[in-house]
Amino acid sequence: MRIVVLDGHTLNPGDNPWDPIAAYGELTVYDRTVPDQIIEHAMDAEIVMTNKTPLDAETLERLPNLKYVGVLATGCNVVDLAAARRLGIPVCNVPEYGTNSVAQHVFSLILALCNRTVHHDQLIREGEWTRRNDFSFWDGPLIELSGKCLGIVGYGRIGHRVAELGRSFGMKIATYSPDPAPSLHIEPIHWKSLDEIFAESDVVSLHCPQTEDNVGMVNRRLLSLMKPTAFLINTARGGLINEQDLADALNTGTLAGAGLDVLSVEPPTDDNPLLTSKNTILTPHIAWAALEARKRLTAVAADNIAAFLRGRPANVMNGVG
Repeated sequence: MRIVVLDGHTLNPGDNPWDPIAAYGELTVYDRTVPDQIIEHAMDAEIVMTNKTPLDAETLERLPNLKYVGVLATGCNVVDLAAARRLGIPVCNVPEYGTNSVAQHVFSLILALCNRTVHHDQLIREGEWTRRNDFSFWDGPLIELSGKCLGIVGYGRIGHRVAELGRSFGMKIATYSPDPAPSLHIEPIHWKSLDEIFAESDVVSLHCPQTEDNVGMVNRRLLSLMKPTAFLINTARGGLINEQDLADALNTGTLAGAGLDVLSVEPPTDDNPLLTSKNTILTPHIAWAALEARKRLTAVAADNIAAFLRGRPANVMNGVG
């Protein structure tokens, strides 16, 4: 079985061996694959694995040996699922590997905004503490989370874990999900409409997949409902947010700050308005990337291949199998 990984560098930059996947065939790993290399790299493969390298309908149709696509992530929007289904190719993802890692990153962003951590660190390095002559100083409001409302948009495994962590800080939890998993309910929890989440929450955290229907859903209208003291957190997908609308809201004080691990184009172009917006903390899509989480991802991706080879594909996202 010939296996090709199209973009393996982020999953394994040298600390996360490919052995679990290599056990199932002749493995070739490319650190990166640009669009005009996809066919060349994947032509002879029966199993193709991708994280962010796109596999559209035309590409899939030009890979005659392809029998299986493994997505090295949870989100499958990089693969044309309908085209793969038409071709009889199962597309399998890794649904649960980074729950704790992502939830932890959510709170790293929330706490950085509440305590203005990065800002104060920079002020100290610029000599401001020395100039103040006091044992303590702060520049801007410092915020205690206890008693505040955490609004969670999308209530799957990660949303549920974020809710648990929010409760440990004494926060009230409000959630919105078009299809919540009953097994993930915790009490007390308040189910709200999307408008209510944005209007009533002190922190809104996005945890929903990106679909054709929700691209840019966090727009000027929704942002206008938010408290001017509120924060927006996004560790899901950058395309959920209209980035110009968010930058405008931050720059005009419609909301107090944003913590973003994802952007609509990654890496961002120089003209992305969030690179210069006020009180914005950006991280380079690393919420998923703790070594422990990456090792789990590799192990589940290997298990998915094993299930496919047994004739019973697991974690299928396009109904083939």
